[in-house]
Amino acid sequence: MKILLFLAAAVAVNAQAPLEFLNHNRPVLDAHNCYPYEGRYADRIDRALKTGTPVGIEQDLAWFVDPATGKGRVVVSHTPKTTGSEPMLRDHFFERVRPIIEKALRDDDRARWPLIIVHFDFKDNQAPLLHAVWDLLGEYQDWITTAPQTASPNQLGAFEKKPLLVLTEDSDAQEQVFFHQLPAGAKLRLFGSAHTNLPPGKSREESIHLAATTPPERLLTDRPTNYRRWWNNSWYEVEEGGQPKSGTWTAASNRRLRALVDYAHSRGFWIRFYTLDGFAPADDHGWGTAYNFGSPEKVRARWQAALDAGVDLIATDQYEDLAKSMR
Repeated sequence: MKILLFLAAAVAVNAQAPLEFLNHNRPVLDAHNCYPYEGRYADRIDRALKTGTPVGIEQDLAWFVDPATGKGRVVVSHTPKTTGSEPMLRDHFFERVRPIIEKALRDDDRARWPLIIVHFDFKDNQAPLLHAVWDLLGEYQDWITTAPQTASPNQLGAFEKKPLLVLTEDSDAQEQVFFHQLPAGAKLRLFGSAHTNLPPGKSREESIHLAATTPPERLLTDRPTNYRRWWNNSWYEVEEGGQPKSGTWTAASNRRLRALVDYAHSRGFWIRFYTLDGFAPADDHGWGTAYNFGSPEKVRARWQAALDAGVDLIATDQYEDLAKSMR
């Protein structure tokens, strides 16, 4: 009897994880590092938005305290070491997308929502930063997809659909502020990712290299909670050694990718992979080498495989090129 009750509860939780909520369960372009840094690349958010909607936009967040006033602010930064020259999240993202969001609210075409999926990558988890982000989201809550806080984390509240969906990553400190500290009946304003259980190794680097040979069910053991709704993966979970060690795209790698996607979806999670780039050194526009497959041909093969497999969020620095492949 206990086993039957457990299975019934698992089915009920899974049934409440509406994967079709995100672009009717079709892939979305996710604009990686979509912000300026080192005084350059200020056009990235405009480039991402021009690819069309729905679109994912990543914003890396840090905390700057003005030494003259002692007041802090949320800034968009590639590093936790801030100088005060970084754009504020409010101005760079929220006010930039205001015309798009307000038009969407007027049009009320809810079948197309969410139009923008903003993904926060926190560069540190100090309490003032987390609380300031929570408060800022409250100012824009009428734009934001929410879900009610429920009596149990395993009870998934229904999404209240809005044009903007806010995602964050797997930090437990974030979960405390953004979820556990909320009273029953409050609205969740953003949704975290699941923990990935990397295989044990002599070092973190070795563990990451072992990820591609670890069964999906060992990498992801949890089910969605009301807060944790998606699974964030590097490409090291697909191909051993990740982008720098990649060769020809093979049938075995394709099977591995599909196994990860299918398993995530069977558990009720959206799945994201980062970051799929392919360019010659002369064509590097501030993207760096860590995520580079080395050529447009190699990355296009993987983009197509990710699209065919149904990856929900495909992260890249080459926004326009992936958009063309998707079309």
